[in-house]
Amino acid sequence: MEGPLQTSLHVCHENGQWMSELPEKLWDIPLYNLALPGSHDTMTYCLDKNSAVSGNESKLVELLNKFMPCIVRPIIMKWSITQVLTVTEQLEAGVRYLDFRIAHKANDPSMNLYFVHMVYTTVVVQDILWEVLKWLEAHPQEVVILACRNFDGLNKKLHCHLIACIKEIFQCKLCPRNVVPTLRTMWQHGYQVIVSYEEVVEVEKHCELWPAIPYWWGNRTSTHALIQYLERMKRMGRPEKFFVAGINLTENLRYILLHPFGSLKEMTLRSLPCLKIWVRKQYPGTQKECINIIAGDFIGNDDFVRDVIELNTKINPPLDCHSKAAGTNTISFSAL
Repeated sequence: MEGPLQTSLHVCHENGQWMSELPEKLWDIPLYNLALPGSHDTMTYCLDKNSAVSGNESKLVELLNKFMPCIVRPIIMKWSITQVLTVTEQLEAGVRYLDFRIAHKANDPSMNLYFVHMVYTTVVVQDILWEVLKWLEAHPQEVVILACRNFDGLNKKLHCHLIACIKEIFQCKLCPRNVVPTLRTMWQHGYQVIVSYEEVVEVEKHCELWPAIPYWWGNRTSTHALIQYLERMKRMGRPEKFFVAGINLTENLRYILLHPFGSLKEMTLRSLPCLKIWVRKQYPGTQKECINIIAGDFIGNDDFVRDVIELNTKINPPLDCHSKAAGTNTISFSAL
């Protein structure tokens, strides 16, 4: 299973500047009406195998990990890691939505914040934000959405600390939420970062923070069931602005017990052929059943990122698109 994934890593770098290479006819379409590739649980490539179990996990998991760490900890790691590329490699691969699950460790007197998925990461949030900034400075026409979520263990003081770090690091690259985020507008103002923040009270205080972006999470173990869920959500109608269709499968206890030698990576790679077909059938745009961000696990498979980017070729805006007020564009689709 490792071969195809490793082979794809070199090809991924071809997508590093895909936004700047989009045709001009798409520059006046809001980003929430384009197709954007995303990574689910972006930071799990650097989970700390020696860290405590997150306080968000069940007491049973914490107890088992405490008394049987040699058995439980390898299982936790096999089913917690969703990415193998670093954040810079993901951006180079073309990912433009980063799923940041942020937490503060229990009983930690410091202000250090970590990423979390069952266990905590080896890196702190601040260092990764600087890494994203460094990449953006080398790619001035690319735009990245940072979805800050979870916030396990964060109190008011820690929220203030996190938001201050975001503002200090990205400064004038932060796009205010009252802006219609077309590529032309973002480029004209030097905006490169959209930060969605899952804490409503904090969003109301800071114009640089966008509301939490809805994530269609199927919570399914089978590819067929996941696709059924996503199709049902599409029939209900897309949100008006940013939203994510998650093509990530989710294990449960029963599935793990039935697959004692399995892993989330194995589960994901097995599902990719069917999910690839589903992705290629999608359309970005304003219509009820259109998609926006599609996020997946193990995005090192370059076909996923490329397939999502290429969905934008289906958009056929009117010729006078640039003269219309942003956000009011009508969008039609070209034939497949």
